[in-house]
Amino acid sequence: MSAAPISLVIAAVFAAIYLVRHAGAGESSAKTLVKTASVVALIPMAAALGAPLAILAGLALGAAGDFALSRSGQRAFLIGMAAFAAGHLAYLIGFLEMGARPSAWTIPLIALGLSAEFWLMPRTGGLCWPVRAYIWIIVAMAAVAMGLPAGYLLVILGSLAFVLSDLILALEMFVLHDAGRKRIAARALWMLYWGGQALIGWGAGSGFAGG
Repeated sequence: MSAAPISLVIAAVFAAIYLVRHAGAGESSAKTLVKTASVVALIPMAAALGAPLAILAGLALGAAGDFALSRSGQRAFLIGMAAFAAGHLAYLIGFLEMGARPSAWTIPLIALGLSAEFWLMPRTGGLCWPVRAYIWIIVAMAAVAMGLPAGYLLVILGSLAFVLSDLILALEMFVLHDAGRKRIAARALWMLYWGGQALIGWGAGSGFAGG
């Protein structure tokens, strides 16, 4: 078995452990380790497949964001958000390198971002401006992803899964209050998020190498 599938299997094992034992649970060293490792292990997979450097940087920044967000407190949350925002910008650069062009999907994605001004921003309190900036960065990333050539379908799907995971994160943090619903949201968020990262890493590598 080549390096890429081995790395993917290792990452998937960590992701499964996180889903079963840590998603929705409180802060712990084990949670931080497993969550971070599940994305770190995707980096050698994407590298072995020949993904652009910007995609590898996006995965690394995602892992840094996971490390921060697995800790408690507003400072850790802001550090994690900044890491993910930088990761989305790295993905955007990588997608342009992979041949992304403007597409009609930009309009509905902008509409999605605008809708957050009405249902999300009033709930974010002092985090309003960091959350607003993050929303528009991920909207830009997804809009560029939708303009990728057809050979990058996995990357497109992964980017959309990432957007959905962030939507669920917003609901979990600022809308949901019931503990049971928050646990369900945490598991759905994790499956979409990690699956999105894996699809981006694998799709960018295999598509770029084959292009």
